[in-house]
Amino acid sequence: MPAKLERSAKALSWLSTLSLWLAGAGLVVMTAIVAWQVFCRYVLNDSPSWTEPGAVMLMSWFIFLGAAVGVRENYHMGFDVLLYVMPKGGKAWLRMISDIVAFAFGIGMVWYGSQLVMLTWNTTLPSLRISGGWDYVPLVAGGTLICLFSLERMVLRLAGQPIDDILDELPPAEVAAELDTAKVKA
Repeated sequence: MPAKLERSAKALSWLSTLSLWLAGAGLVVMTAIVAWQVFCRYVLNDSPSWTEPGAVMLMSWFIFLGAAVGVRENYHMGFDVLLYVMPKGGKAWLRMISDIVAFAFGIGMVWYGSQLVMLTWNTTLPSLRISGGWDYVPLVAGGTLICLFSLERMVLRLAGQPIDDILDELPPAEVAAELDTAKVKA
């Protein structure tokens, strides 16, 4: 792998890991906020107004960060059914099309998300006392990461890197399920 590709792959790997950790931390914090809200509502009979919008905003962050990591790790939607019957060369083209679609979707997230941020930036979320634009920043951040990660996959594939080889060795999901069931019965 050329040095520039290797450096960018390491940087994007670090960014992906950071995104995954932030998403996980967001999930834990959101769970704690919801638990606090339930405790306050049913035990103290006084629910804080910031808990629900705060939890929803954290949920937006971990969903979009997790989705971006899913694109990098090839867990996004693709042409899986066709991949089982295609020759290896055709599989590469279908995976490239899938990455192009993910990239286009990421661009749409950034474009329309940015418009929503700009439209709502001068409003205030009363319960959190922050700009309403922060509701849509996770959409832009997730879209940016989806673009980066899908572009990385396309560049690596075009550079001849074997990013799909391990996927071609995996059995179809139905066969894998039958193999797993056979191991359980044995």
